[in-house]
Amino acid sequence: MAEIKNVVVPDIGNFKDVAIIDVAVKAGDKVSAEQTLISLETDKATVDVPTPFAGVVKEVKVKTGDKVSEGALIVTIEASGEAAAPAAAPAAAPVQTATPVATAPVAKPAPVAAPVAAAAPVSSGAGAHASPSIRRFARELGVDLVKVGGSGEKGRVTKNDVQNFVKKSLAGGGAATGGALPGLLPWPDVDFAKFGAIEAKPLSRIKKISGANLHRNWVMIPHVTQFEEADISEMEAFRKELGAEYAKHDIKITPLAFMLKACAITLKHFPDFNASLDASGENLIVKKYIHIGVAVDTPDGLMVPVIRDVDQKGIVQLAKELGEVSAKAREKKITAADMQGGCFTISSLGGIGGTAFTPIINAPEVAILGVSRSSMKPVWKDGEFVPRLMLPLSLSYDHRVIDGAAGARFTTYLAHVLSDMRRLAL
Repeated sequence: MAEIKNVVVPDIGNFKDVAIIDVAVKAGDKVSAEQTLISLETDKATVDVPTPFAGVVKEVKVKTGDKVSEGALIVTIEASGEAAAPAAAPAAAPVQTATPVATAPVAKPAPVAAPVAAAAPVSSGAGAHASPSIRRFARELGVDLVKVGGSGEKGRVTKNDVQNFVKKSLAGGGAATGGALPGLLPWPDVDFAKFGAIEAKPLSRIKKISGANLHRNWVMIPHVTQFEEADISEMEAFRKELGAEYAKHDIKITPLAFMLKACAITLKHFPDFNASLDASGENLIVKKYIHIGVAVDTPDGLMVPVIRDVDQKGIVQLAKELGEVSAKAREKKITAADMQGGCFTISSLGGIGGTAFTPIINAPEVAILGVSRSSMKPVWKDGEFVPRLMLPLSLSYDHRVIDGAAGARFTTYLAHVLSDMRRLAL
């Protein structure tokens, strides 16, 4: 006799009241094991919730636009004879599959700045036929999907439909979306094929999601970038020595491990950099822990896994964890939980090149450090020029929290720590 089983929301980190952006099944549908039932959207990722067993959907307990937390009942399924783990409780919930992004986790939702500002809350577009990514895209632009005509198969709303809707709204004064930003021109619509051969390459899912977060952070945070150089001659000599020693243990000692430790020491000395503004923007939440995010370059885009309690770990342990999380990110095994809780971020381009850049802050953090490629330079020391290995640093900070003097003091102190290996032991 077939058994009726429940499927509930799995462990999705510390998120509560997460919005359902798509329901992929209805009563009577046959589903196979690991088939997506619903899609959730947290501040960090779009999470697809699959069924752990095959069968027939008897009843769908949620709808698009609902907000759910871990353990909430999603559907009931008349399970087939295939063996599967029970899903009646959170501990046995289906496995979370998520596509994380290159921004730091947000403790509380922040208003999203977008090309089109809505005067009133935008509906979830529950009556529209659109994919989760299109629903998110529409919300970022302040577009009510119910008002957008779908040109796709079976009336499905496409990205072009949303873009055309915005263009028409802008041309007509923005009435349909609640008004546009003053003086904002529509995005140029150019037929590039008129000028030569082209190829259309869709952005990866990670880039689409992270792009929206980066746009919000750039528009909403007043960025200032402070540049500095650190003399890492002694550090690099010690790193090579240490690297040779631990190569037999398959642990790669990279400069980034030293950067993590130096940043942890500096953050302790300047606690306002290890903080976040609350949702009201009137209070600074200073954190007593030091978790640092590290931007990892993957084929699909940047991800930012978080190394926890950096101040409590040594160089070798940090190097080991860096190798592990970087591999997980590149193999698409990273989870949303792996990227939560960051206090500060390091984005290192030293292995690629460049002399400086302006990294975008990962909200709700208040600063991010960019690291470029080190190079030998003549430095005036003890009455003569001597060759020294200099490392370029680029610190972007939130000017609402940090003023220029504090930014300069932070980078000066960090450079001092990096130039004197003894300070890494403090």
